[in-house]
Amino acid sequence: MNRLLAIILINVALVFPSQVHAHTDAHLDTVNAPHGGQLRMAGPYHLELVVKDREIALYVMDHANGKINADGGVSKAIVQTDKVKTSVKLEPFGENVLKGNAEFLARPETTVTVFITLPKQEAQTARFKPFAPKNKEIKIKEGAGEAPAPQTADHNKHHH
Repeated sequence: MNRLLAIILINVALVFPSQVHAHTDAHLDTVNAPHGGQLRMAGPYHLELVVKDREIALYVMDHANGKINADGGVSKAIVQTDKVKTSVKLEPFGENVLKGNAEFLARPETTVTVFITLPKQEAQTARFKPFAPKNKEIKIKEGAGEAPAPQTADHNKHHH
C-alpha cells in the first residue's frame, strides 16, 4: 500500500511540476498581468503594480487573479531611484485597487516597495521594478503550464 501511495505521489509531482515555481518573481515576470503592470506574490495575494503618469495603482488579487476587495485597506509605496526615496500613500479606489500620486524619478533601476494591510489580514510586502526592461522570455498565460522549450538547429535529437 505504501509503495502504491509513493508511486501516485511521484506521478502527481511529475504531472504538475510548474506549480512548484509558479509564483517566483522570475515566473511572474513572464506572465501577462491583467492590467499590463508587473505581478508579485505577497502572502495570499497576487499584487499587480501599474505606474502611469506619476500615478501608482496597486491591484489586489488572489492566486487565480480573482479580485480581492481592498476597501478599508492601508497601503504605501516607497519609490527609490539611486538614493532618492519618495513615499506614496495608496488609498482604496474601486473594488480591488489602491491608488496614489507623487512626483518621482522613473528609471530602469527604480524599485517600488509596497506595504499593504487589508482589514483583519496580516501586513504584506512586495518589491517591484516597474521600469526595468521586460523579460524577453516567451509570455505564457497564468495556469497554462510551462513555456515550450527553445528549438535547436539539430531537430534529429530526441529529448525526454
